This record gives sequence, C-alpha cells and structure tokens, in this order.
Amino acid sequence: MDKLTIAIDGPSGSGKSTVGKAIARRLDYLHIDSGAVYRAIGRKAIDTGTPLEDAASVARLARESEIKLIGDPDHLKIWLDGRDVTDAIRLPDASHASSVVATIPEVREAVVEKLREMARAGGVVMDGRDIGTKVFPDAQVKLFLDASLDVRARRRFEEERERGRDVSVEGIRAELEERDQRDRERAATPLVKASDAVLIDTSDMPLDRVIGHVLEIVRTRS
Repeated sequence: MDKLTIAIDGPSGSGKSTVGKAIARRLDYLHIDSGAVYRAIGRKAIDTGTPLEDAASVARLARESEIKLIGDPDHLKIWLDGRDVTDAIRLPDASHASSVVATIPEVREAVVEKLREMARAGGVVMDGRDIGTKVFPDAQVKLFLDASLDVRARRRFEEERERGRDVSVEGIRAELEERDQRDRERAATPLVKASDAVLIDTSDMPLDRVIGHVLEIVRTRS
C-alpha cells in the first residue's frame, strides 16, 4: 500500500484525534495532532507572560518556537524548546489560550509550515481544523468528522473526569459552543469541510465502526 497523507478535520470532541491515532496505529503511520502545536504555543504565551491579544508577539513566539512530536500514537510526547510539555498543554489555561492564538493568521501560517515539515516523509495521519483545506489540500484522503454538540460535550466531560478534573457537562458544552463559533468565524482558514472530504457523523457510531469505515475509504484511495 502506498504511503498516503490522511487529513482529518472536525470540531472539538468529534473524535478526530481518537480515530486518527487508531488509523495511524493500524497503518503504522505517523500521527500528528495539529492541535497540540497550537496548545504548545498557547502554553508558551502564558509561561512567558505574552498577552494573547498581542498578535505580533504571539506570532513571533510561534515562528521561533521549536516544537517536536515524538513517539508512537499511544505514547506521543510534545516537546517545546527542549522540555516535555505533554501534560502542561492539556491544562485548562492552555486549552483556552490555544483557541485564541489559533485565530491569529500569522500564527496559523507559522504552524502550517511546521506541520508540513513534520509530515515531509509521508505516511501521515494528521488531524485538526484546516488540514484538508489549508495544510494538505492535496491529501489523498480527506475526512471531516462531526457529532452533535451534546455528544461532544459528554465525550469531553468523560475525558476531563478521567484526568481527575472537576468539570461539568454544562460548562464544557458552553466552552465547546464558544470554541465552535471562534473556529468557524475566524478570518484565517475557518473550520469548514473541504469540498472533496468525506463527512462522517460519529454521534451514534461506535468507535470500531468509525475506524472500519475510515480504513475502507483509505483502501479505495491506495
């Protein structure tokens, strides 16, 4: 099977990272979570005291930062300027910061270049919000995963509870709704389905069915 580039887009909680990891594992591909790169930039902005509204300074951070994703899909580590920030980028403040910095066009341009460099060798599954439309518009496989807001909120709630955080479904639902609006209305590469992407609604689909469906799509493109 030829080494393909598989682009998976969709809103928060749609299952794109979970599915992306599973597909990468099955195909022995590199899995790249593009959201982790934005989270790393958001983390650095917080740690350096850079105001999130200072677009020029945040963009400079994005360009100058050394971000590496190391390991297999089940043990992926995120390194920022030589330090492991895998856990730190998942904290609530970094999550919020990432959604803000991701609206800055210059930041997105810097991240696109970093993502393309990471995937240069091919055999990649990359998930995010503009992978099929901006990062890899020529990807052989493009998918757009979606799910209802209530389902996505419940999934994210369970993830956060597993991490030991005190959260509520209502609070997470409100955060996702705000994130959705920000993603879809931003000026730079808003979240939209690529015209040639396959739409998969995961609301009522068990994970194994979603994975099987995606693998069938991949086989038809190889």
